[in-house]
Amino acid sequence: MVRGFLEESILGRAARAGILEIRVHNIRDWAEGKHQVTDDRPFGGGAGMLLKPEPIFAAVEELRGPESTTVYLAPDGEPLKLPLVKEFAREKHLILLSGHYEGVDQRVRDCLVDREISIGEYVLTNGTLAAAVLVDAVARHVPGVLGEEKSLTQDSYEDNFLSFPQYTRPAEFRGMKVPDVLLSGDHGAIERWRRELRARRTREKRPDLYKERTNDEPDC
Repeated sequence: MVRGFLEESILGRAARAGILEIRVHNIRDWAEGKHQVTDDRPFGGGAGMLLKPEPIFAAVEELRGPESTTVYLAPDGEPLKLPLVKEFAREKHLILLSGHYEGVDQRVRDCLVDREISIGEYVLTNGTLAAAVLVDAVARHVPGVLGEEKSLTQDSYEDNFLSFPQYTRPAEFRGMKVPDVLLSGDHGAIERWRRELRARRTREKRPDLYKERTNDEPDC
């Protein structure tokens, strides 16, 4: 599902340059028997199927090393936020386990998984999509992946502020004009305008972040 995504654009260039190494594995490769069964019905009844522990244990135990961190993508996991993204970017090796159907056998979560991560308060039919989101978010913070590292400092959620509005040519489109300050050439004024807009946007769209940000600032 994600192989093409991982081979394109920024991720693909970083992989080809040797900055990142991303491998995709099929749990069926570790399943036993003629039909390589990886799922079964849950004990106690209930809807859906559950991924079996045997192939997952075999896969993770073969792939992980001393510096590996095993991450399970689950809707009831820890929210994926910027500080956590930066933490993962400093890891040497991440193993991302994608849940399917009703998830995985609890013994996998109890014994193999180091971190359980959620990308949002909703449920996907396939955890592979969540894993792709995590890969993309984390890769941006690996040194050398982005062509211009300054892109990170103006991202939304950096320092608990949302990003500022941006414009490109033409300077006027259907009567809508680019703010004069962006055409002034005054870089100091532009930076002040951007800081002001970041604060205003955060206060209006995410007052929770704005409050957290202002609470962190010293009184003096």
